[in-house]
Amino acid sequence: MDSPIIPTPHADADAALAGRALASTSRPAWTSTSTSTSAPASDPAPDTDGVPLPQRHAAVAAILGAIVLVVLDGAIANVALPNIAQRLNASPSDAVWVVTAYQLVVVMFLLPASALGERLGYRRVFMSGVALFTAASALCAMAPSLPWLVAGRCLQGLGSAAVMPLGLALLRFTYPKRMLGQAIAYNALAVAGASAAGPAVGAAILSVASWPWLFAVNLPVGLLVLLAARGLPRTPGTRRPLDGWSVALNAGMFATFVLGGDRVLSHPVEGGALLITAVVCLVLLVRRELPRAAPLIPLDLLRSPSFRMSVIASVCCFTGQMASYVALPFYMHHVLGLSVLETGLLMTPWPLAVMFAAPMAGRLADRVSTARLCAAGAACMAAGLALCAAWPVQADPRPLLVVFTALTGLGFGFFQTPNNRNMLLSAPKERSGAAGGAQAVARLTGQTMGSLLMGLLFAWLPASNASHVGLGMAACFALVAGLVSVMRGEVLRGSL
Repeated sequence: MDSPIIPTPHADADAALAGRALASTSRPAWTSTSTSTSAPASDPAPDTDGVPLPQRHAAVAAILGAIVLVVLDGAIANVALPNIAQRLNASPSDAVWVVTAYQLVVVMFLLPASALGERLGYRRVFMSGVALFTAASALCAMAPSLPWLVAGRCLQGLGSAAVMPLGLALLRFTYPKRMLGQAIAYNALAVAGASAAGPAVGAAILSVASWPWLFAVNLPVGLLVLLAARGLPRTPGTRRPLDGWSVALNAGMFATFVLGGDRVLSHPVEGGALLITAVVCLVLLVRRELPRAAPLIPLDLLRSPSFRMSVIASVCCFTGQMASYVALPFYMHHVLGLSVLETGLLMTPWPLAVMFAAPMAGRLADRVSTARLCAAGAACMAAGLALCAAWPVQADPRPLLVVFTALTGLGFGFFQTPNNRNMLLSAPKERSGAAGGAQAVARLTGQTMGSLLMGLLFAWLPASNASHVGLGMAACFALVAGLVSVMRGEVLRGSL
């Protein structure tokens, strides 16, 4: 992992424009020309180019272990919903709140947790998130009723909101800059592996134990992560105050957006009102945060064309990913007549291909233009989805579906790793938490849009037609992500 890597001039060109744009703005709040020693104490400054071995191994184990912990828990909870509903005498619609409450809290507090990490230090808030998630897992395992379980899941979501963005920020302080692409690839590998293993792990636990063990298994893993977290780099805190009104507006914006998108089809008036409320909260939040040097919503980072285009491309790519994740099972079941088991097996090549592609994409991202890698990956993803939608189904399509879904996963892996690398490097090191929060918000926003669009298609069209159209729509979103990446490369070449 420490073999020397010689970056080419292209390797850091993707972040150069962002640095220029941010340097031309006013001095950020975290800098100071004062030499006074009366400032509040903070953690000592980290190594400017990563942490030494073997401390780095412990830090990486803590970061990736925490990422696997929160992603795996989210994946296995879905499998247990029928069992939980039966054991707690709850209706299926009420049991869905076990998943919905977790997702809501995560998206509501991603950006505030990122800001808190900048204020107190990424290491401190990250470890607090892991500790809260672990303690909440114990509460979930002991929950005597559904309300208690939902409350535990809300606390888990709060801990997860600190782990997701700050884990990515800490990777930037853990690895040398020349190896950052590999670090982000390991993060993508952990996410893809946990996502792929989640349903199988959940089913295996439920086959030998009751549902509380799905959460109880988090306890030893969380404790091991906390032990390894002592090797994390100590990042400085800005002591910048966190504005309570901005946090409330941010939480209200995301909560009404997610709930409104979920209810707009079944209850159009109520759902529409919630979506309008989300827009109002967004406008008020932007007006309140715009004058700040380091706003809660990273408006300062969005002034950089490199960062802004990476965020737009990420939203488009994840919209296509979630739309295809919803459309593919319906396509395989209603159009191809495949069983549930066959459908699950044919969906598996996607995350496996992401796991295969992520390390290669990480190494390439440290050597060549990330804009080109993103464009190639998005084109590959679009081709795989388009082939799934357009290939004739007269003959047995299963062997070809394996190829098509694997092609889609390869493209997704080759897009995400370099795009996330560029997003992180486009931000000053002191704003790495905000960049990690923006990356997570872009992912969740895209996934919400993808599921919402598929819901609209299923409301308007028969399931077989909607799945076909949905796959074509997902391919278009992937193609747009690639085109935005091409535009980013052209803008950067014109500025250098």
